[in-house]
Amino acid sequence: MGRSFENRKASIFKTAGQKSKIYSKYGTQLYVAAKNGVPDPEKNPALRSLIERAKRDQVPSHVIEKAIEKAKGVGGENFVAVRYEGFGPGGCSVIVECLTDNNNRTITDVRNCFTKTGSKMGPPGSVSHLFDQLAILSFQGSDGDRVLEAMLAADVNVDDVECANGQVTLFAPASEFFKAKTALLQAFPGIDFQVQEIAFYPQTSKEISAEDLPMFEKFMNMLNDCEDVQDVYHNAILPS
Repeated sequence: MGRSFENRKASIFKTAGQKSKIYSKYGTQLYVAAKNGVPDPEKNPALRSLIERAKRDQVPSHVIEKAIEKAKGVGGENFVAVRYEGFGPGGCSVIVECLTDNNNRTITDVRNCFTKTGSKMGPPGSVSHLFDQLAILSFQGSDGDRVLEAMLAADVNVDDVECANGQVTLFAPASEFFKAKTALLQAFPGIDFQVQEIAFYPQTSKEISAEDLPMFEKFMNMLNDCEDVQDVYHNAILPS
């Protein structure tokens, strides 16, 4: 216990930007989830979870429906997930997750973000071992003991449960995401998840100096502008 969800949350840079970029990123993710499984959210838990996240982020229904309809067609783009790792400004550890249909374009774009900000890309595994990949489920409530009881009854491994500011947040191994979510829905019928995702969280943090802050912000903005970048995780703590 004792891990603060808000502190963890602050250490993640989720690519956002303008609405059109958000819609485009979700459109790709939905297409891949539907194409790799079945284009029916009732039969595809990953797609169903992603649709729920998209709606929470106010992605219009027509964007969601278009991506799923596109996945029903024959052929189409062949997107693959790729991950890049390295060290950003101030020596912070960075993980960049992408979906791409053109590896050469993607690695060139991401490498430019590193080189133009004095950062350094590393080989696979160079920093990912410094992060935990966890399933995170958060909803309004205060009964952490009941959550633990539900996880125990469902035989779900638990990394942590936190109760703060009227929110219960469950951390579990990434492989337990759907099992944990199902158990919570059964134990707390009608709950509305504020957070339901699988993400990387740093095991330790790195303070960024005021001198390094402008370059760090440039680095993050450049990554945000990359078409294929979906999520960026880091362990930086920014100066207040």
